[in-house]
Amino acid sequence: MVLKKDKKKVVGEFFDDDRIRTFLECTPPEGVNRDFHMLERAYRGMQPENFATFVQFYVEAGHDLQARNPNGKTLEELVAQHPSSEEYLDALRSH
Repeated sequence: MVLKKDKKKVVGEFFDDDRIRTFLECTPPEGVNRDFHMLERAYRGMQPENFATFVQFYVEAGHDLQARNPNGKTLEELVAQHPSSEEYLDALRSH
């Protein structure tokens, strides 16, 4: 049996500042730190340049870059394990 994806990958999606700020408005799943959830959601949904802008807005809003997931890991620790993640790490480390 072959399973097919239920969503197509969107390439080149436009993110203006208002769209980027919408990632600050989310409700995490039960048991997940809200600040961590926002960061992870932005990381998974944005290109590096948009993520860098998000991190700036995130920090300005007083959120915690050292927030941890339920396993005790920060987003920086998780992203560091991914290939081609250097631009995302730069955005996280610049604040």
